[in-house]
Amino acid sequence: MNVDVLNRSEAPASSSTRLMIADCDIHPRLKSVHELDPWLSARWKEHLSTFGLTHRQPYERGPAYPKAQPMASRRDAWPPGGGGPGSDLGFMAFQHLDPNNVALGILNPLTPSGQGAIHPDLSGALTHAVNHWQVECWTSQDRRLKASIVVPYEDTAASVREIEYWAGNPDFAPHFAQVLMLSRTGEPPGQRRYWPIYEAAAAAGLPVAFHAFGHGGHPVTGGGWPSYYIEDMVGHAQSSQAGLVSLVIEGVLERIPDLKVVMVEAGFAWAPSLTWRLDRQWRKLKLETPHLTMSPSEYVRRNVWFTSQPMEEPEPREHVRDAIGWIGWDRLLFATDYPHWDFDDPSHALPLRISEDQRQDFFMNNARKVYG
Repeated sequence: MNVDVLNRSEAPASSSTRLMIADCDIHPRLKSVHELDPWLSARWKEHLSTFGLTHRQPYERGPAYPKAQPMASRRDAWPPGGGGPGSDLGFMAFQHLDPNNVALGILNPLTPSGQGAIHPDLSGALTHAVNHWQVECWTSQDRRLKASIVVPYEDTAASVREIEYWAGNPDFAPHFAQVLMLSRTGEPPGQRRYWPIYEAAAAAGLPVAFHAFGHGGHPVTGGGWPSYYIEDMVGHAQSSQAGLVSLVIEGVLERIPDLKVVMVEAGFAWAPSLTWRLDRQWRKLKLETPHLTMSPSEYVRRNVWFTSQPMEEPEPREHVRDAIGWIGWDRLLFATDYPHWDFDDPSHALPLRISEDQRQDFFMNNARKVYG
């Protein structure tokens, strides 16, 4: 939604929440790729200047589906001093962090982050630079913010090195809350090539977040490339479902029982029906997966959390309560997706009558437990 919050300082106090908020999906953005120059070697600066950044996708000139709004962002999210939405910490604080009482904000850099770059060494160089940029320009400037370790996940060894570099350094580790991957990986994320990434994250005590989107090089559907942006948007949930099935059935959550997985920006109301179907088929096909010692739904309930944005909005809205009841109120993390066009304002994000304990858990306590 496009919500005008520019004039909240003049609004009645009741229009802004006083409840402390944990926003588990905030997107900082580079003003320019040159912001990464301090952490890029001459080789990679020359490479970017000469060849640019090419992703693992069949479209040479940008994304296949133009966004509903420029830079997929709110119309009011452009900082007055210049730069794109999400590029100015001061403006982000003025427009979002302060009026919404955000006490904890999880940063998820998306574009350009280096993830999904077709050149593996460039991907590693860019993700490393983006992690430096998060610390230097964001988390060290505002203690409310925590960064995600952006990893070049198609290069497993480089990803492990990146996790160990940041999580293993006592000066850097407090700046990071999780490891960030995208949902559209080159192969299903439960495949063994990715296992060392999850093992490194678990060893560091960090959750692994799978954010919707990504450049895996494959269509979002099983039959080819769809025609419309809306199909791509709805496909975020489909990609995340397929990824979660892979993590469970391949045995990742059995092998690494203390791994925390956060599914970001793909909804959550699909989780009950997906796991019902999985459980039913698993009971018939246990012989195929002897490495699983629990039903699929038990792994999901033990190891997986979901962010709220974009929240499904059925009629009647009480159906959302039913879905959350199955997932568990302790498994849902509030997120706004700031500064994107489908931003969820916390004052309108949960249109249900719930207890004060449930409200506190949803908006803050669950995130504190997941991220420590």
